[in-house]
Amino acid sequence: MHRQLLPSLSSRLNLAHRPVSRSVRVHSPAYTWFPLHTPTTINCHNCAPLTTASHSHSRTFFKPRLKTTQFATMSATDMTLRTFFQSPKYAVVGASANQEKYGYKVFKWYLNHNLPVTPINPSGKPIPVDGEDHPVVTSLKEIEKPEETSVSFITPPAVTLASLKEAKELGFPSVFLQPGTFNNEVLAFAKNNFRAVVAGDGGWGGEGWCVLVDGERGLKAVGKL
Repeated sequence: MHRQLLPSLSSRLNLAHRPVSRSVRVHSPAYTWFPLHTPTTINCHNCAPLTTASHSHSRTFFKPRLKTTQFATMSATDMTLRTFFQSPKYAVVGASANQEKYGYKVFKWYLNHNLPVTPINPSGKPIPVDGEDHPVVTSLKEIEKPEETSVSFITPPAVTLASLKEAKELGFPSVFLQPGTFNNEVLAFAKNNFRAVVAGDGGWGGEGWCVLVDGERGLKAVGKL
């Protein structure tokens, strides 16, 4: 009787331990379950796929969801986003006339949502958007009423830090740091010197807080959309 059961049991074990490749899309939950012995590919929005190696033990474990940056990021929240968009005016440091760059895309986003926005670029050249040229200022010092203006940054970390120090002296209350514009030093300075800082891990995109992805949610929260 035992001999008759062995083939069936053996085949079940082989089937249970056969590597199975599957894809799991990580959304809001902080953890995802999957068997240790199963090679699993995880795709988190636009992040690079992460593949786990095969393991000999058949059990389940917690795998933290992918972090969107390698930095010790702050914990921006929807409340921080709301505070940023409560300002009556906006500025974009790193605005660009190159339609392929995020400096252009973010500036255009503000225009498309009928928000009073000032582009900032050292070149001072007007930025054409939808057939209309928009005047550019060369620095934050040219912004009128800085205490009423929230600032988006689309600049390299070193430039961002220098601009943040200037923004602090001028009295700007809130800043939005696009992905790729900061490092640990930039984040620490921003957190310690501004009322609201939208940056780092979080938001609904795959790379952290982004005006293009999370902006409309902020506008709805303050009744501007």
